Amino acid sequence: MKKTNSTPTMKDVALEAGVALGTVSKVVNGLPVGEDYRIRVENAIKKLNYQVNSYAQGLKANKTRTIALLIPNTLEPFYASLTYHINLALLKRKYRMLLCSTDYDSNLEQEYITMAQQNKVDGIIGLTYNPNLVIEESTPFVAIDRSMGPKIPCVASDNFAGGQLAAEKLADLGCKNIAFLRTGSSLTNEPNKRKAGFENGCLSRGLQYEMKIIEDGEPFEEFETFLIEHLHDGKLSFDGIFCVTDGLAYSIVKTLQRLQQRVPEDIQVIGFDGTKYFGNKDYTCSTIVQPVPEIAELCVELLLQENPLSRPPLICLPVTYAYGGTTKEKH
Repeated sequence: MKKTNSTPTMKDVALEAGVALGTVSKVVNGLPVGEDYRIRVENAIKKLNYQVNSYAQGLKANKTRTIALLIPNTLEPFYASLTYHINLALLKRKYRMLLCSTDYDSNLEQEYITMAQQNKVDGIIGLTYNPNLVIEESTPFVAIDRSMGPKIPCVASDNFAGGQLAAEKLADLGCKNIAFLRTGSSLTNEPNKRKAGFENGCLSRGLQYEMKIIEDGEPFEEFETFLIEHLHDGKLSFDGIFCVTDGLAYSIVKTLQRLQQRVPEDIQVIGFDGTKYFGNKDYTCSTIVQPVPEIAELCVELLLQENPLSRPPLICLPVTYAYGGTTKEKH
């Protein structure tokens, strides 16, 4: 005798609906059956509260409809926004996301990839920092911001154009002597091209510029020391600053205010990313906006493509400028 509290099976559904087991299987898998049969099976499923084990189903079909996302964290607004939009793009296609937050730990990145492969995910999207990652060729992989070889497509913003746009915008807003501030990884990746783009923009507009670059993990105070060294009689020798991220721009604006410099009256600041307060409110600073929804959509699209040979090795999406209160716009 069947226990009343045991989990209902497909066989129980077939008995309840008075149909063959194969008919239940067809309904569950979305295959065509007679309308009367379909209604009877769906009513039985509802009555018995039968749950389809989509994971087991996926393993049989060699597809789990699950994609792993490797991301440094969901604390930084840019990463949080990327995670949100990738999840939306997957949900739209009836896929689930396995979130792997690595906190910049390169060993953890490899562990997560191994775990994702063991869980038979259908593919991996990764924003990674481990130069020695090992990825099985049978696992589809799309990289964000870092080229990882000709067989792995990389999706990024046009970072070179973004750096150039920032320099040109500061020139258009009347700046003559500007600084480039960067903190980041020594790894060769697409965001590093912001520096070359900025230099190109300065040269094309005849702007004087200086650079202060520190590696991840080095003290932020180095930027403060750099700015103090350029203070003469209470006035900063720069009239514009381009920061390589909005997070850095936010901290620099706070530092400038502590140094009695008015933003944007004395010094104009442009960041990079398109970060917004509370995810969808105003921009945190004037910024070069990365097209995050489009990046997410393209990553998912490339990953789920049937023919991996048609995937391009690098796709750069256009960036735009947005006013966010730290530049002197003419409204």
